[in-house]
Amino acid sequence: MPVRQLPEQIVNRIAAGEVVERPASAVKELVENAIDAGASRIDIFTDGGGRRRIAITDDGAGMTRDDLALAVDRHATSKLDDEDLLRIRTLGFRGEALPSIGAVARLAITTRHASEPHAWALHVDAGVKSDIVPAALTGGTRVEVSDLFHATPARLKFLKTDRTEAEAIREVVRRLAMARPDIAFSMAGEERAPVTWAAALPGAAGRLTRLGDVLGADFRGSAIEVRSEREGVIVEGFAAAPSLTRANALGQYLFVNGRPVRDKLILGAVRAAYADYLPRDRHPVVALFVTLDAREVDANVHPAKTEVRFRNAGLVRALIVHALKEGLAREGRRTAANTDGAALDAFRPGNLPRGGWDWRRSPSYPTASAPSFGSGIAVAPAFAEGFGERTQAAFDTGAPTADMRMHAMPADDLRDHPLGAARAQIHENYIVSQTRDGLIVVDQHAAHERIVYERLKASLARNGVQRQMLLIPDIVEMDEATVEQLVARASELDKFGLGIESFGPGAIAVREVPALLGKTDAAALLRDLAEHMAEWDEALPLERRLMHVAATMACHGSVRSGRILKPEEMNALLREMESTPNSGQCNHGRPTYVELKLADIEKLFGRR
Repeated sequence: MPVRQLPEQIVNRIAAGEVVERPASAVKELVENAIDAGASRIDIFTDGGGRRRIAITDDGAGMTRDDLALAVDRHATSKLDDEDLLRIRTLGFRGEALPSIGAVARLAITTRHASEPHAWALHVDAGVKSDIVPAALTGGTRVEVSDLFHATPARLKFLKTDRTEAEAIREVVRRLAMARPDIAFSMAGEERAPVTWAAALPGAAGRLTRLGDVLGADFRGSAIEVRSEREGVIVEGFAAAPSLTRANALGQYLFVNGRPVRDKLILGAVRAAYADYLPRDRHPVVALFVTLDAREVDANVHPAKTEVRFRNAGLVRALIVHALKEGLAREGRRTAANTDGAALDAFRPGNLPRGGWDWRRSPSYPTASAPSFGSGIAVAPAFAEGFGERTQAAFDTGAPTADMRMHAMPADDLRDHPLGAARAQIHENYIVSQTRDGLIVVDQHAAHERIVYERLKASLARNGVQRQMLLIPDIVEMDEATVEQLVARASELDKFGLGIESFGPGAIAVREVPALLGKTDAAALLRDLAEHMAEWDEALPLERRLMHVAATMACHGSVRSGRILKPEEMNALLREMESTPNSGQCNHGRPTYVELKLADIEKLFGRR
């Protein structure tokens, strides 16, 4: 078959396949054009999920008659003032959006520049341009797209339902609205109720206002401001506390020089920063904005401009990890799931057992003897003097005292501490403490797990983990594949003081363990480590792999559920939590404590 030159219309339709994948792609290109034109308000209307009609109106600079004639030609753009593709400061620059849309749909553009006496209008139908005619418009530009893909009907078969396509459009506009809080946006259409986002004030407060409008009040309430800067690269934005998570990574919004992107490097950095806070199957909600010199990032990587390439990718990743970790550590007390209302909801009258509780069975009801609350409740004494000298007998199963207030106040009132004074241990796992303005319930295993984990990390960073040599090595029998997997990672495990070696084809000898763990079940520890290692790949950084090892070891070296604690042990655990970074969650991402304010408790009982 001989080589031939393709007709211009076919070339345009092929190009449109790269730029206009679905209605949301057309909306993205047109809204970006409006932003580049300096618009302060952009209105978007769609019908039929965008396939029947898309209308976008802005109050930007508009175009002159001559500019309008060129705008629908391929590779004609006002976004580049020279031929340097390494200094791109606008969202669009290829000059393909309007001609690509016009090649597969019916396109109508009405625009007015301040220097023109009136507006001008132009129509393009499947690549065929009409004459430019006078029109009426006060200013800016209005672009209407109808019958999308009517010139390439095969593409229509690949579109989803109108509702799905409309939701994709909303997601595109949401991302652009988050990137530019200084611009007012409105969206309307038959698929969903109209949405309007007013222009926000400049600065971090205005950005958070827009993010809260788009992502919801939950994000605004748990948002932690983050910022880091080095060598001309700035990373800033807001990250949700670990108590607000998603089942996928779609809640991570990333922007580079104002451009919404989906970059694997940035997504990986976010995952690494939250590794100590979230379970493996949960993902954080963040909105991060990376600002750097245009020459340090290449936006000319993908036709849809959703991917970028950094000149110094390592620096960008390090700044993101540092900004997020610093912010999460700074707001450590907010990271616990204490403000989401779930704890209070469990106590509301509508959630009580049918018939409610019998008030006559309350401990405060005057009877001959206090009722028993069943097994598994250990109660701290009603007074504080000699608290540290109490014996284990204070935690014997029995009825809790009717009045838990302190009759004698010591000089150092433990209730003044952030996590208060221990009052009881319930079900051999939960510590109940009293603060000045409420009460706190602590999961003793989860709390101590975080403490051990932070100790391991600090010890590793300081001078290596102190190790304890076993007089008689523990021999752990496992299948051959698991043994090979663990032995292959022996050098990484050795960094944490876990010395292992092969002991035949189906066994491992454990010769050293971290001193912090004390007496531990070597077999259970190795099985858990093998389970986690099965999910690793060589692309996972060594640091992340080591933190996984530390987290698993911390779980086995912490106070176990079911262990009855003495009063001094409970208070010591609370004090250690207060001095331990990130103590709001265990290293699996679960909350370590729940706080109930006295005012909220009084509301439950109708006192407020």
